[in-house]
This record gives sequence, C-alpha cells and structure tokens, in this order.
Amino acid sequence: MGKRRRAREAAIQFNFWRDLQHGETPKRIDDFWDFCPVKPNVREFAEPLIEGMISHRDEIDERIRKYCENYNLNRISTVDRNVLRLAIYEMLYRDDIPPVVSINEAIELAKTFGGAESGSFVNGILDRIRKDLNRPAREPVKKEM
Repeated sequence: MGKRRRAREAAIQFNFWRDLQHGETPKRIDDFWDFCPVKPNVREFAEPLIEGMISHRDEIDERIRKYCENYNLNRISTVDRNVLRLAIYEMLYRDDIPPVVSINEAIELAKTFGGAESGSFVNGILDRIRKDLNRPAREPVKKEM
C-alpha cells in the first residue's frame, strides 16, 4: 500500500474517532499517532489532511448536505461521512491533487471500510461535486510563478 493511501486511511480513522467522541480531539495529535502508528512519510501527508478536514468541516458538511438532498447528515454512516469529508476537502482545498484521484481513492476506501453500497454512494455524491468545480478534473492546478 502506498504512503498516500495509508495517510488517507489514517485521516479517516482520526475523524471517525473524532465523530465517536462528539467532536473532541486528543489534546496532542501525537496521542493519535501513538494509537495508530505510521511511518514518518505517511504522517507527513496525513497531518495536513486531518487539519484541513477539521478546519473546513463546516463548509465540507454543508456540501454534503447540499448534495444529499432530503438525507440527514447524521444518517450517513460514520465511515461514509468521513470518506466524503476527506475527498471533498481534497477536491476543494488541495490543488495539488486532481479531483478524480480524490474520488477514486474515496471509492476504494469506502469499499474497504464501508458497507456494501458505500462505494456507489460515495461515488454518486463526489461526482456531483466534481461537476460543480472550477478546475480541471484530471490534473493538479498549476501554480503561476
């Protein structure tokens, strides 16, 4: 398994744990890494994902609500909800990651950790979000120098 896939798994695990603790986070993120040890290069990619998901959670959850019409956010399984949060964070705030990569990774994570319909559910929501983005779907945004 690649470092980015493992980092995404860790980010989902952190936020899954956070959901179960009703939004509380460990006083130190090192406490999470003690519980879920990873290699330094995995942690280096995971920590900005975790921090980004936390700092943009309200906006991300609003996107989920928008695209899950007539479906309460709390009725979405904890796994699916956090897979969506990670992918939406990447799609909206990580220009270095092409949206289709975020979607494909999210589908695989949902299939691995979610229920029988998780992959399809996650794909449907993220595809709708991708169509509303103002950036290329298959490549990172090139920064002007």
